[in-house]
Amino acid sequence: MDATFKPRDTRQVEDAVKWAAGEERPLEVVGQGSKRKLGRPVQAAHVLDLSDLTGIETYEPAELVLTVKAGTPVAEVEKLVADNGQELSFEPMDYGPLLGGDPGRGTIGGVLAANLSGPRRIKSGAARDHVLGMEAVSGRGEIFNSGGKVVKNVTGYDLPRALCGAFGTLAVATTVTLKVNPKPETAATFVLGGLNEADAIDALCRAMGSSAEVSGAAHLPQDVDGEAGKTLLRLEGFEASVDYRFRTLEKLLADFGTPVRLAQPETETLWRSIRDVLPFAQAETPVWRLSVAPASGPRLVELVKEKVDATAFYDWSGGLVWLSCNDGAIHHTEIRAALEEAGGGHATLVRADPSVRSTVPVFQPQAAPLAALTRRLKEQFDPKGILNAGRMVAGV
Repeated sequence: MDATFKPRDTRQVEDAVKWAAGEERPLEVVGQGSKRKLGRPVQAAHVLDLSDLTGIETYEPAELVLTVKAGTPVAEVEKLVADNGQELSFEPMDYGPLLGGDPGRGTIGGVLAANLSGPRRIKSGAARDHVLGMEAVSGRGEIFNSGGKVVKNVTGYDLPRALCGAFGTLAVATTVTLKVNPKPETAATFVLGGLNEADAIDALCRAMGSSAEVSGAAHLPQDVDGEAGKTLLRLEGFEASVDYRFRTLEKLLADFGTPVRLAQPETETLWRSIRDVLPFAQAETPVWRLSVAPASGPRLVELVKEKVDATAFYDWSGGLVWLSCNDGAIHHTEIRAALEEAGGGHATLVRADPSVRSTVPVFQPQAAPLAALTRRLKEQFDPKGILNAGRMVAGV
């Protein structure tokens, strides 16, 4: 009989995992379920539901430190820190709308499990870079601690870096300590119109190499934007600083045209749309997330479009390409071949039917040495293979 466990604390998580390990019964680990359609379908009959594992344990705004239980909604955390003039600088994206769900349902544990970061990653780093400490339960049913008040991690691993991006396949995070940062006084967007994709990425890369301290660099081509296409650079900080850096970009990018300036309200709406991939949220076509060297992005999209009817836009100065296959097919062979020809990178199938995600490699296939290392790490943390079995790789 299928069972659902809803723990309220770390000890109850430990008990549930110990039972599953002893009985060799795999568990699907979920928070609010907003990313359940991300990755391969989990091969488990039982559910470990962390939606009751919520609450703020400690928050010290003066110290820029927040400790929160893993099932706490991200929206709740963001409101709390915003009310204190602070933010999560890694700008976690919300996969809900893109995957057919409601916005604002993601949890802190889910954000870290998927290592989610938004446009500001190019300046502030990934989600894992903002984790100060973590408590988790391994697939052995053992409680681990890392960082925070613990001087040495008893596992011998940098636990946050091992767990962030592992999609719950190694351990179940129960409590997380994050660093927060002051929220910028204002924000503006430097907008260039009508650039082709190669010129747009050239402009973005020039800006990123300047002293302008850009916190967002994206390009929406005409078939995404619906107009002439927009090349976008976000500036954040004190008003006088933003004004000065806007003028710096005007001089630096004068060859690319005359910019338009978006004020803070429009800037926040625009970058939230880019963060959450809202241009592709209304359709039901397959969506890919392609990670490449920034300068390779336009060439990659060109190669894909030679064989596939696709629409794409760029974030992270061209290093992150979101691509939608307009004919409804996933074209994984063509897309991964184009990725290799463009210089390599990672291709992740983000949105597709469960039947497709169970038969096609959702994540970029690993080279043999890295795949062997992944299996050894899984064996160390979860030797019975009970946590989110098959979520990332079949049989792992």
